Amino acid sequence: MIGAGLDGRVALVTGTAHGIGDAIMAALTEEGATVHGVDLADLDVSDSAAVGEYVAGLPRIDILVNNAGGVVGQTHKPIETVTDDDWRAVVDANLTSTFVCTREVAPRMKAAGWGRIVNISSGAGRSVSLTGIQAYTSAKAGQIGFTRQMAHELGPFGITVNCIAPGFVLSNPSSEAQWHSYGEQGQAALVEGIALRRLGRAEDIADGVRWFTSDLASWVTGQTISIDGGHALF
Repeated sequence: MIGAGLDGRVALVTGTAHGIGDAIMAALTEEGATVHGVDLADLDVSDSAAVGEYVAGLPRIDILVNNAGGVVGQTHKPIETVTDDDWRAVVDANLTSTFVCTREVAPRMKAAGWGRIVNISSGAGRSVSLTGIQAYTSAKAGQIGFTRQMAHELGPFGITVNCIAPGFVLSNPSSEAQWHSYGEQGQAALVEGIALRRLGRAEDIADGVRWFTSDLASWVTGQTISIDGGHALF
């Protein structure tokens, strides 16, 4: 624990089926928050009506972690073969969901005069995607821009909005399949490009969320931090 002071706070975390989302739920619970976690099997967080109905059923929301996203089963294809549906599926899962959930919780946070929003982007949003999926890197970059804009808009109401750009974390079936696809040489090259010479753990990302939601970060907003073992240095 880092003394987040979250006793009595209520958090909503999206994308909690496994990996990073699950670790974030555990971290916020350990810090004293009551945590509600949802994944696609529970709620389509890009569906405005569904999110509105779900949020209306919660007594309050003090913390929102927009972690839902991913590549939705896609792999790289040349740009000329990417369909409109391919593009929209990834953008909706990553960026539209962040917008929809933030829009829904903002009035409650404004009324309370306090809120913490943390968006989980990706190193792909600051550079290029190792997956090669054009919509993914675009949506993740969009989350970073959305973070800055919302920090500017919501700051006067006591709401901070920050972002984490994780490096390579073996946290779900997609990332594990991607890792295995590199083979031994590719895996070694990837690790060699990380200053700390190891892959990330879901808990590394969750610890960033702990900090952004804690009193220690009460004067921090609009920021994106790369939690990637130093990969962004290269």
